[in-house]
Amino acid sequence: MVGHTVNRWEGSYCGPAPLPADLFYRWNFDLWALAVLVALAIYAGRSRPGVAAIVVLAIAFLSPLCALSAALFSARVVHHVLLVAIAAPLLALSRPAKAATGVGLPFLVATATLWLWHVPSAYDAALGNMAVYWIMQASLFGSACLFWRAAFSRIGGSGVGWVFLAYLAMGMLGAILTLAPQAIYATHATAPLLWGMLPLSDQQLGGLVMWMPAGLPFAVWGGMLARRAWRDMGEAV
Repeated sequence: MVGHTVNRWEGSYCGPAPLPADLFYRWNFDLWALAVLVALAIYAGRSRPGVAAIVVLAIAFLSPLCALSAALFSARVVHHVLLVAIAAPLLALSRPAKAATGVGLPFLVATATLWLWHVPSAYDAALGNMAVYWIMQASLFGSACLFWRAAFSRIGGSGVGWVFLAYLAMGMLGAILTLAPQAIYATHATAPLLWGMLPLSDQQLGGLVMWMPAGLPFAVWGGMLARRAWRDMGEAV
C-alpha cells in the first residue's frame, strides 16, 4: 500500500479563505515572515521611511489582510499596491542610491513582473503553492524597490516621468481586469460568494483599485520628485 505524502508547500500561504465572522482572528505570526521583516528592518535602519516601510509590510503580511487576500482578488490588489507602490518606495528612500542610475531597465523589469504575475496561470500557481507565492512576493517587491531607487536617484525632475509611466502600466492592467467579460482567476472562483460578491464583481473591484485609487501613492511620489526638482532649480539660480 502506497502512503500519501502531503506537500507542505501546497495551499495558500495565508491559509484558507476566511468567513467574514472569522477575519479579525486571522492574524499571521509565521516565523518566516517575521524573520524577513526583521532582516528588512535591519537593512532599512532607523530612518522614518524605513520604519514606515516595515509597518506597511507588517500590515500586508501579518494583519488579517493576508487572510482576506486569499478570499478576494480585490484584497490581493490592495496587498500588491501596499507592496509595490508604498512599501517599496519607502524602503528605497531609506537607502537611496549614491548617484543617478538608469531607470529604463528597472522600469521594464518591474512592469513585466507585475503583469506576468497577474497572468491567471501564474497567479493561481502562486496562491496554491507557498514556494511560488514567496517567489511572487520577492520578485514584485524586489523589482519595485530597484525601480523606485533608480527613479528617486534622477536629477532635474526626470524621475517624475518614470513614476507617471509606472502608474500608467499599473492602471492599464487594472483597466483590462475591470473590463474583462468574465472572472479569470480560479483561486477566487467561489470564495467571493462567502463575502456577498460575485467573482466577476470582485475582479472588477480589484481592477478599479489598481486603475484609480492606486494612483494616489504614485501622485505623492511624483509630487515629491517635482518639489525636489523645483527646489534644485531655485538653488541653481
